[in-house]
Amino acid sequence: MEGSVFEVVGLGDEAVDYLEAWELQRRVHAEVVAGTRGDTVLLLEHPPTYTAGKRTEPHERPADSGGAPVVEVDRGGKITFHGPGQLVAYPIVRLPEHVLVVDFVRRLEEAMIATCRDLGVATARVPGRSGVWLRADEVRPERKVGAIGLRVSQGVTMHGIALNCDVDLGWYDRFVPCGIADAGVTTLSLETGRRVGVPEVLPVLQARLSELLAWQPYAATPDYEPRPDPAKQPRIELVRP
Repeated sequence: MEGSVFEVVGLGDEAVDYLEAWELQRRVHAEVVAGTRGDTVLLLEHPPTYTAGKRTEPHERPADSGGAPVVEVDRGGKITFHGPGQLVAYPIVRLPEHVLVVDFVRRLEEAMIATCRDLGVATARVPGRSGVWLRADEVRPERKVGAIGLRVSQGVTMHGIALNCDVDLGWYDRFVPCGIADAGVTTLSLETGRRVGVPEVLPVLQARLSELLAWQPYAATPDYEPRPDPAKQPRIELVRP
């Protein structure tokens, strides 16, 4: 089976406007559904943007967005932030018949966990909460470094993951990230004590995604302790034709 094709759409000064990237996702998704394009993973950065998933509550939105747009999106999950210093990957892939959506979610999380490990940062999943997390320590609470939000339509995925490399965390002070008020947000740079930028992380994440999206068996990283889900609805929306 041929692997996914990776396309670097725009980084740094060429960061891609969120709405433009969303339209690109739609076009690629339609082509993958039609069979005219193979599985594709888009890699990019966005200018500062808040995106509100279908589970976002009014009080979770930023009272002052700092000039960043707040975009309503058709993925599952709550509100999150995209911006410079955050590597975004949108896998637009056809799920094999033997791969359940929950397995796909776990594979994307495992790719982020492995990427963090390759860069010297220990992370894992927290059952009940999406994304990739670091344990609490003597100074800081449990904190998220990688986020995930997906949509599946006609057996093909959209949206994806975002890994914080050296993003300005001040943007996260303006809202309740992913609806979780009892935990924090961090970056690979903060955790390693050195600048870890998107150009350094991109080839590592691409390699890990390539491995996990080959749909072969893998050894999952053990989970941390479970935490309550901030909402009781499913975090991944399945859209049927």
